[in-house]
Formats: sequence, structure tokens, C-alpha cells
Amino acid sequence: MNTHVTAGMLECARNICLALPEAVEHIDGFGHITFKINEKSFVITGESENGFSLSFKSDRETQALLLLKEKFFKTPYIGRHGWVTIKNPNGEDWDELTDLMQEAYLRAAPKRLVKKWNELHL
Repeated sequence: MNTHVTAGMLECARNICLALPEAVEHIDGFGHITFKINEKSFVITGESENGFSLSFKSDRETQALLLLKEKFFKTPYIGRHGWVTIKNPNGEDWDELTDLMQEAYLRAAPKRLVKKWNELHL
């Protein structure tokens, strides 16, 4: 996959994640760009010969629903904890992915930030 395309997808993920209160970007021990809140990962990006991948923390119910869709799959190693991955998301995927990444953030965020988020968005 074109490096310019994957850089654009990473930039989309970065813009969504870093707009969330106190979220930080970190490069993990495997070289993946990981977005964290309070030292807890909520989104992990990767790049391979197959292109760009985006993984996010989910609950089991949401994970089961997403796995019914062809483009999503259980994240290797951490999928048993509810993580889901999509490879090479296209333009129409980003609205749904924005919601899913925000939900992932809320699953990892401390209660004070969840409360603040809910006050601003509900």
C-alpha cells in the first residue's frame, strides 16, 4: 500500500484520538503508534505489507456485532479482551470509526473524564 495513503489514515486516527481530553500518542515496543489515556491503550495503529491497520478497545457485545461485518476482525493476541481491528479503512468507514475510537477512549478513561465527556456530549 502507498505510504502516502497510510500516512493519511494515521493522520485521521491521530486527529480523532488527540482531540480527546488528556489522550497521548506513544510508540510501543513493537513500533506501533498507540493512543493512551491514563497509561491505558485505547487505539493502536500499525502498518505492514498489507497496509494500514487500526485496532481499538471494545466491549464483547460491540465486538460480536462488528465481527459480523466483513471488514472487521478480532485483534491478534488482545482480541480475547474485546479488541477489534480494521485494515485499510476507506473514507466511508471514518464516521463509524470516530464513534468507535471515542467509545474506546471512554472505556479506558478515568471516571472524571468520562463524566466530563458525558456532560459535554450527551
